[in-house]
Amino acid sequence: MERWLWPSGGAWLLVAARALLQLLRSDLRLGRPLLAALALLAALDWLCQRLLPPLATLAVLATAGWIALSRLARPQRLPVATRAVLITGCDSGFGKETAKKLDSMGFTVLATVMELNSPGAIELRTCCSPRLRLLQLDLTKSADISHVLEFTKAHTTSTGLWGLVNNAGLNEVVADVELSPVATFRSCMEVNFFGTLELTKGLLPLLRSSRGRIVTVGSPAGDMPYPCLGAYGTSKAAVALLMDIFSCELLPWGVKVSTIQPGCFRTESVKDVGRWERRKQLLLASLPQELLQAYGKDYIEHLNAQFLRSLHLALPDLSPVVDDIIDALLAAQPRRRYYPGQGVGLMYFIHYYLPEGLRRRFLQTFFISHCLPQALQPGQPGATPPKDPARDPNLSPGPSPAVTQ
Repeated sequence: MERWLWPSGGAWLLVAARALLQLLRSDLRLGRPLLAALALLAALDWLCQRLLPPLATLAVLATAGWIALSRLARPQRLPVATRAVLITGCDSGFGKETAKKLDSMGFTVLATVMELNSPGAIELRTCCSPRLRLLQLDLTKSADISHVLEFTKAHTTSTGLWGLVNNAGLNEVVADVELSPVATFRSCMEVNFFGTLELTKGLLPLLRSSRGRIVTVGSPAGDMPYPCLGAYGTSKAAVALLMDIFSCELLPWGVKVSTIQPGCFRTESVKDVGRWERRKQLLLASLPQELLQAYGKDYIEHLNAQFLRSLHLALPDLSPVVDDIIDALLAAQPRRRYYPGQGVGLMYFIHYYLPEGLRRRFLQTFFISHCLPQALQPGQPGATPPKDPARDPNLSPGPSPAVTQ
């Protein structure tokens, strides 16, 4: 019976030898993940030696080591060769940095911008090679999308189109859904969903022909109910689901689809405090008097102040997002979802595995914690404030999801 349970010592030595060979062949990055894995393996070795017989210890360590190395090794990359990639939203942020990086790697880059003379467009024109071509694209204008489609088809006849990076995004308001004009929901959907849908559908014949890649920059706000990001979050949820559907439907064609869900990074839109102040003033000016009286100006000022304070924790280095976009374009087996940014994994763990009350409290604590609307404050006629500890206005805000690209 024991021979059926445990293979011979020679078999375990073979397993260990294969694990060692995997270690020698692996292209590992020396850093905290590797050091943490080695520490865990050392702890596992100590535990196994005290609880298991020698052969079983060797088997467990060999298996754990193989799994760890498989996770930590750099994935196999495809050659750049003459691959062409179209990137939207290259005026600033992730799009601009990705365009610069792909151009330096030898890609043929078609970079779309809102304005051909914007500072970002001028920077790309100055620092990149002649292979990079700038195209004007407003995703709310079908004429612009048609022009980009025609240009792409005409200029990729020899190389084909390998990848599409849907990076362009829009957020116009930070406020409760009731305070957000319906027009802001429509504008976010036009850019983040309908424009992305129209462009992606138009490029599918080229991507199917090349068996290429579709990479879309989403947001954790599309996966979990971030306070005051209703318009932005619902549009990102819609586009994330669309990409999951594309992933299934395009599988027989060999097209691989990935979505990037970044944390909060210090892009130009995040750094532009004046932009958010102007949008707050526009919101105040557009509110019906009844809503303004019910919530109060101080309530909106409080939301805006907490939002701006949370943005101060945004990460200045955009390279984790750029690296994940490149991996999605070139990895032999790209992941369906990428989560760059500190704390993003913890956010998703809390969202998926903790009770609803704790999830809500977490989001309000580490993003925006509401204060009481004016009509619910003590002393107001008919005021009956809810007793919810998650609404404590004294809680400090923390990192927020990316709000625009």
